[in-house]
Amino acid sequence: MSEGATPETVQQAMTRAARSLDELGLAYSMRDVRRLMTAALAIKSDRLTLHLRDDLPPEVRIVFDAFCARRGKREPVSRILGGRLFFGRWFKNSSHVLDPRPETEILVERALQGDFDNVLDIGTGSGCIALTLLAEKRDATAIATDVSPDALKTALENAVSLEVSDRVTFVVSDWFHSVDGRFDLIVSNPPYIHPSEMNALSPEVAQCDPHLALTDFVDGLTGYREIAAQARGHLHPGGRVLVEIGPTQAKAVQKLFVNAGLVSIAVHPDFDGRDRVVEGFLPDS
Repeated sequence: MSEGATPETVQQAMTRAARSLDELGLAYSMRDVRRLMTAALAIKSDRLTLHLRDDLPPEVRIVFDAFCARRGKREPVSRILGGRLFFGRWFKNSSHVLDPRPETEILVERALQGDFDNVLDIGTGSGCIALTLLAEKRDATAIATDVSPDALKTALENAVSLEVSDRVTFVVSDWFHSVDGRFDLIVSNPPYIHPSEMNALSPEVAQCDPHLALTDFVDGLTGYREIAAQARGHLHPGGRVLVEIGPTQAKAVQKLFVNAGLVSIAVHPDFDGRDRVVEGFLPDS
């Protein structure tokens, strides 16, 4: 314990930290504090209640307080902890990749409802989409691209951790520029935030997610134009495209897919009922 620090139990330290975060205007402060304390103690989350009355070791208090100071500066808990769960699996993040969102699990769920042997993930980032699909479908293979070599390094680490690295090939590519071949499934969560909306993002997003993964710096639709234009040349007959969208982009993306000759186009909502994923098929013939 640092000189002059008052002895605390685990519960008292959590209460103190949550109160400080509340005063800074952060929502769900106790939820965040519990996760940070669990990490500082290096225990599983379901064991925390067993330690609430224990005295907090001085070395743990230092780590915990440092975690909470970072959270107070609006750094997301997942960034502080170095990763997060996505579809039940741990994905490491870095400053070069978008922090995986729960909403993206909708895309994965839709992908798994159809058959595919090979998948192309455009703008893979952490690899959360492609690698989850490989982990769920043990006989599938994937090509995962990103314009950022540093992002692909993070994705490779996740592939190794999930034991799917032998079934995925990582390619540095600006959209389809370095991609050959045809696929049963194309997936993407492209940068879709309109530049005019960037100033309205929360500090957790604006300060910690790479802007290259958030916006195309044009109108938020560049990725969908590229995917729509290239889909026919990179899909097997009957193949599918699944893209995550912003909640106001469904009509625009549907129109791009229709004009590209895709059929059976559908829009799938997220947990809050907002438009989140657009799906389209290449005709069988």
